[in-house]
Amino acid sequence: MRKLLLSAALAAAVLAPTAASAQALPAAVVAVVDLDRVSADCNACKTAKAALTSQIQAYQTREKALTGPLQTEQRSIQAAVDALKGKEPDAALQARAKSWETKRQSAAQELAAQQQQIQRNQQYIQKQIQDKLNPIYQQVMQRRGANVLVEVGATLATSQSVEVTNDVLAALNAALPSIATQAPAQQQPQGR
Repeated sequence: MRKLLLSAALAAAVLAPTAASAQALPAAVVAVVDLDRVSADCNACKTAKAALTSQIQAYQTREKALTGPLQTEQRSIQAAVDALKGKEPDAALQARAKSWETKRQSAAQELAAQQQQIQRNQQYIQKQIQDKLNPIYQQVMQRRGANVLVEVGATLATSQSVEVTNDVLAALNAALPSIATQAPAQQQPQGR
């Protein structure tokens, strides 16, 4: 009898945590948000997008200003080389070619740095938006009684009653009145 009680107690101790962990999950209350609309209609997002567009246009203008003269000079050098019909170029032509290559490399470095800055700026803008959105998602879900929030692009069909895009947009406009569009300078690693 004692062994039977001991076995029953041991079985109860082993099975009790399993029974507790097998409790039913609450019913899913889903809300849907259109993040494309949020990022397109957010007041600060519109301003940041305009600033990025301006940066991209400045990059394109600078690219044209640098590459136009380089292409003209390259054609001139190539014509001079072609005129030699296989003969060795003189020192002056070699110096022109070397100068052109130095200018080309310098232009490429400048454009690459500007392009990287634009990419850093874009990432910085996205980070600021995301940092504000994460707590907003929780607030909107709690206010609307949802326990799951899904991006509208991940759904096949939804009812307007589960749409919380306007709530998220209003909260983002209140929480993010402006966005910095220039990423902070990157820290250079210090030598030892």
